[in-house]
Amino acid sequence: MTKQQDALLAVELMDLTSLNTSDTTKDIQALINSIRPALGTPAAVCVYSDFVDDAKIALAARELSHVKVATVTNFPTGDALLSDVINETLIAIERGADEIDLVIPYKKLAAGDTQATFKYVSESKKACGTQAQLKVIIESGELKTEALIAQATELAIKGGADFVKTSTGKVAINATLESTKVMLTTIKNSGKRVGFKAAGGVKMVADASEYLALARSIMSDDYLQATTFRFGASSLLSDVYKVLEK
Repeated sequence: MTKQQDALLAVELMDLTSLNTSDTTKDIQALINSIRPALGTPAAVCVYSDFVDDAKIALAARELSHVKVATVTNFPTGDALLSDVINETLIAIERGADEIDLVIPYKKLAAGDTQATFKYVSESKKACGTQAQLKVIIESGELKTEALIAQATELAIKGGADFVKTSTGKVAINATLESTKVMLTTIKNSGKRVGFKAAGGVKMVADASEYLALARSIMSDDYLQATTFRFGASSLLSDVYKVLEK
């Protein structure tokens, strides 16, 4: 694939993200205004739950209602009570969220508690029902070992995840090719059609190309569509558009 082809694919697979604690409605409007449909539109925008309505309105105003709106739960630390996480999920869906990106209680998993992760995922999946997709963030950089990353991915899949996502983007180590290889291999070995999302640190088309090549080698070209592969990114869009303008 050429750099141009990877750039075009990357934008179509992107969750254009703004998850800053300082975000305002104006910031979300600016995020959506940065989309240039002539050069490609992202699969989704990912914002805090308070801004789901704003994102929906801003997308509709630009005739981009086909772009999904994602939000996060148990974010970013993974420490909230399950009852609070389910409440967050139901409120987000009521606001119109199409996708829920749930952070697992990864510290508990690292300490040996596998049941908590399964329960957070399975209960969140029930709360999503048919109204929203569930993307499960395992925080691979904090789990550190291949065994734990594989275990978290397996638990997410068993719990009903539609996607398994590397990271929150809020820790020291976010998406890496090494953790991606473990996660994609685990997804493949499960025999289930589960998506993958690389988030945090994918800033340039050159970065995206490496992930696309790895996914192709493990999963096949058919996997590289928005229903099964995403990038969570904020700055990637501008580099993509620079490449596509040339």
